[in-house]
Amino acid sequence: MAVTGAVLVLFLVGHMVGNLKAFLGADSFNEYATFLRTMGAPLLTYRVALTVVEVVLAVAIVLHMWAAITLARRAGRARPVKYAARRKSQANGYAVHTMRYGGVIVLLFVVYHLLDLTIGVVNPAGWGGTPYERLVASFAPERWWVTAFYVVGVVMVGLHLRHGLWSALQTLGLASGRSHRPLKAAAAAVSAVLVLGFLVVPVAVMIGVIK
Repeated sequence: MAVTGAVLVLFLVGHMVGNLKAFLGADSFNEYATFLRTMGAPLLTYRVALTVVEVVLAVAIVLHMWAAITLARRAGRARPVKYAARRKSQANGYAVHTMRYGGVIVLLFVVYHLLDLTIGVVNPAGWGGTPYERLVASFAPERWWVTAFYVVGVVMVGLHLRHGLWSALQTLGLASGRSHRPLKAAAAAVSAVLVLGFLVVPVAVMIGVIK
């Protein structure tokens, strides 16, 4: 769970930084997209490195889901009878209660996101459009519902990430004593930065800052 989570977090950071290039204009964003497909050239041919990254991410997602299901079943077997009362320390907030359903929403969001901006089959600009054109077409004002779905998906990713980071710190025994509050705040801050970093681009497109 921790290893695959770390792989996905690193991907999110890189993906967010790349998305922000949209503020530098179409040429910068399209050059970034071209770089992703030509990484390793001339040693590697077109899209080989990107395909390897995609395979690693797909495997990480599958293993992350498998780990989540395995741990949930293990916890269920260890505690077949539910607690009569739940203390605040046992119910670690909204994110804990929504991790299972949030994971499903995140998965649906990722699938639609790929169909929209990567493959282009549900994007108005289609596969023939440049990455920048697909970005602008996807989050156009008249397609407000796409932006709304994107916001929900990214917020769920943020909640998932915050809980995951905090759980990892607890598992490693780092979140204890005086470090408890600072590390909990750090997990929330990292998640908030990623959420804002991902949301600022579609919102900027919708209000006409990026066009």
